[in-house]
Amino acid sequence: MGTFIGRTEETKTLLNALDTKDAEMIAVIGRRRVGKTFFIQSVYQKHIQFEMTGSQDTPVKEQLENFADQLLKYSKSKIATATPKNWPAAFRQLTSFLETKKTKQKKVLFFDELPWLASHKSRFLSAFGYFWNTWASRQNIVVVICGSAASWMIEKVVNNKGGLHNRITRLISLSPFTLAETKKFLVSRKVSLSSYQTIQLYMAMGGIPHYLKEIEPGKSAAQNIDKTCFTKNGLLKDEFSNLYPSLFDKATNHISIIRALATKWKGLSRKEIVSISKLPDGGSVTKYLNELNQSGFISSYLPYGKTKKNTLYRLTDEYSLFYLKFIEGKRKQSWTNLSQLQTWKSWSGYAFENTCLKHSQQIKNALGISGVYSQESSFVYKGNEHSNGFQIDLLIDRQDNSINLCEMKFYESGFIIDKAYAKTLRERTAQFKMQTKTRKNVFLTFISTYGIKPNIHSIGLVHQDITMDALFKQI
Repeated sequence: MGTFIGRTEETKTLLNALDTKDAEMIAVIGRRRVGKTFFIQSVYQKHIQFEMTGSQDTPVKEQLENFADQLLKYSKSKIATATPKNWPAAFRQLTSFLETKKTKQKKVLFFDELPWLASHKSRFLSAFGYFWNTWASRQNIVVVICGSAASWMIEKVVNNKGGLHNRITRLISLSPFTLAETKKFLVSRKVSLSSYQTIQLYMAMGGIPHYLKEIEPGKSAAQNIDKTCFTKNGLLKDEFSNLYPSLFDKATNHISIIRALATKWKGLSRKEIVSISKLPDGGSVTKYLNELNQSGFISSYLPYGKTKKNTLYRLTDEYSLFYLKFIEGKRKQSWTNLSQLQTWKSWSGYAFENTCLKHSQQIKNALGISGVYSQESSFVYKGNEHSNGFQIDLLIDRQDNSINLCEMKFYESGFIIDKAYAKTLRERTAQFKMQTKTRKNVFLTFISTYGIKPNIHSIGLVHQDITMDALFKQI
């Protein structure tokens, strides 16, 4: 099956399901290419008695033919299985087959890409619900259902109001690799890169195992990005055009939101998204935002001291942002050249902030406050005629009467705070205290690649100095 990296808690969840006395139905959700199938097959490879994968945009008749092929494979019969007329008949065949399997261990059934199996008017979900309620739920069995369209899985299965209502016993949301897992994965494939270069890769493609498989040993981050994103047959050159249509109906609307969010890295309100995307303002926009959020492409943030109506949305899928900024519409470009431009510096600053936000627990560990209850948020000050506006992208509000204001800098060497920047930081801190009227201790915290170089401007100003190495710690 290959090398298995990370997924410790998720693996425990799957293994624990084998030890219970009850039938289990486990839903595994996660972004496309995140490694859901590999994860399930790796953990359950000795226990799977039947596996079926849905095919995109495939007629029900063909899906049923695929089912018959799989049943033939797992039954090891020399006689071809008759193709069932419909899904209720298919599950009757499956029941008959499973009843012949005498084993004390739990049987595992795996239905992959469920949204493609349960297409409109297919009757798959109702047949599956009947199969579970009348037979499977009384057996020594684990049924695993999986799908990349996380929003569909949550709406149609996890929150099902029909025959599958409250039938899910465990829900696993599989996230992309952390930086620690990414580095471990690359090392397992004989790829040896510095932390700085690993972060560069991460900022371009995220912790997506399927993308990281493209990284070749003996090449720098820039060379690998060139090969994967800018060559004619590079995996990520056209991945964007397949990514969203494979997950969502009417994907053009989701893509419109993604494109809108790519125009302002610091985040947009719902009203701003509607304005930029030109989508009709209504319940559908909320639905699209929820679907993108649940599928891991965007994130929502509540600015400090604000109510839910002030929620900001950010594009946090690394590849989508990288594609829209550097790949789309660019011909015969090379990353080696692009990475020398000012646009790269702007992008790398935001992308590093994005990486830090996804590793906030590692930052808290480095600060020695992992045991202190805290809430992470952003802070937005729009300014007035007397003072400039600013935004703090990571603010850690702690229960021990303290707040960390985090500055994040991606720099190729130690970062130097000069007199002008020190003045800006003091003014921001003072303005934050004034606007929020907080009585808590406020600590200015720097998170950067190689740390800051102490000088007369940083001493007494910066309270904590965290380097990128902290982001690579395994939690």
